[in-house]
Amino acid sequence: MAATPPTPRPRGYFAIGVERLSKPGNLGNLVRSAHAFGASFFFTFNAHYRLQGAHSDTSDAGSHVPFYAWDSIADMRLPQGCDLIGVEFLDSAIDLPSFHHPGRAAYVLGPEAGSLSPQMRARCTSFIRIPTAFCLNVAMAGAIVMYDRVRMLGAFPPRPVSALDLPAPAATGADGPAPSYAHSRMTPGAGAARPARVRQRRPGAKRRP
Repeated sequence: MAATPPTPRPRGYFAIGVERLSKPGNLGNLVRSAHAFGASFFFTFNAHYRLQGAHSDTSDAGSHVPFYAWDSIADMRLPQGCDLIGVEFLDSAIDLPSFHHPGRAAYVLGPEAGSLSPQMRARCTSFIRIPTAFCLNVAMAGAIVMYDRVRMLGAFPPRPVSALDLPAPAATGADGPAPSYAHSRMTPGAGAARPARVRQRRPGAKRRP
């Protein structure tokens, strides 16, 4: 069996963090997701004291992703040219599917039961929101933002019209060539094309005039 090719990583870098985070479970889930999606670093602002020494990350991301626990916004130090993007449920925010992720970005989310502080909003260069009916869990929201960044900036091939447009697997063993699914190709707004049926005349059947 052929090895699965590695996931293409986008160019540039990104980081993700939370202001006034209070639940260790959310910290662990978000740090683990940041590690999985290739974040350059993770950060918190004015996090709850319960998060000190929390061990809810099963991927040991702290050994691979730098973790900055800033006590206040004034302590924040981002790389030069890095955009700070607030993930906030605002009417003026850009819907995530329409947002063009910059090559160098740090995404900051609000606490579990609140919003970004006015001081944090003043530091952000832009705002994005996930187009849902209501706010999501902070760890889930962060994972969605990171997925959208990787999906948009990664060197992925275009999506096929349907799963039937994927290349047929190569034949293995003595079963002959792999079957062709060209006759079942799907097109938008239409069903799968079926091969024409040819009716065979029964032996002894009378010919019609």
